Amino acid sequence: MNAEGFASIAALVKARSGIVLTPDKEYMLETRLASLLKQEGIASLDMLALKLRDPRAEALARAVTEALTTNESSFFRDGKPFDHLKRLLPKLMAARPPGHKLRIWSAACSTGQEAYSAAMILAELGIKNAEILGTDLSREVVERARDGSFTQFEVQRGLPVQMLVKYFRQEGGKWRVQPALREVVRFEERNLLADHRMLGRFDIVFCRNVLIYFDPQTKGRVLNALAAQMAADGVMYLGGAETVLGLTDRLVAVMGERGAYALAPVAARMAG
Repeated sequence: MNAEGFASIAALVKARSGIVLTPDKEYMLETRLASLLKQEGIASLDMLALKLRDPRAEALARAVTEALTTNESSFFRDGKPFDHLKRLLPKLMAARPPGHKLRIWSAACSTGQEAYSAAMILAELGIKNAEILGTDLSREVVERARDGSFTQFEVQRGLPVQMLVKYFRQEGGKWRVQPALREVVRFEERNLLADHRMLGRFDIVFCRNVLIYFDPQTKGRVLNALAAQMAADGVMYLGGAETVLGLTDRLVAVMGERGAYALAPVAARMAG
């Protein structure tokens, strides 16, 4: 693939998703776009780059962007954020007025394991007046998340067997989330680079293991936009390798908790 063609596709993907593709990632284009090229009858990546310049190629541009997103997820991934969430939720509910609906946002939710993990914690704590929103750029993974059906391999990754039996039912070779749990969670397509003000406030925001694919400017933009949707005493969870340092002054680390961030005092006053 020529350098101009790679740069063209990389620019399109960054503009649409925030994901940065450096020249050493050309192999990723070759592996992840191979089936799309075959499906569309496009001879090469250079030819694909030419076709993407046509303003009418919206569907193709979307397919390329979705193919280059990383959709890695597992139940109760990394453990510690969910341990903290179990301790935090009762305190948040105690600070809320009667009838408050607790709101959790799983941003870049992939196939839904994170959102369903949070739903199981709510159920275990007996918190019924709550809703979880899972959002992702990819239409395909959002549809999978809505379906709530997981393979044996997927449920074995992080899901305790007691919770598997309690919150899932077996259907053939797969496990489907029980209806009572699915009612708490809804999924929709949403780009992290979009305007999120219409979504309202959230008590908890998950945005884990996605910022690593962005450049610093995009990271700061996303963090500020998510922080603007947080309740004054809300918490945001990032991936273990992610940080807010040098990216935003609206968030500060929660003392003693890896990957947990609260609103800085000035931002909290604005949210209040």
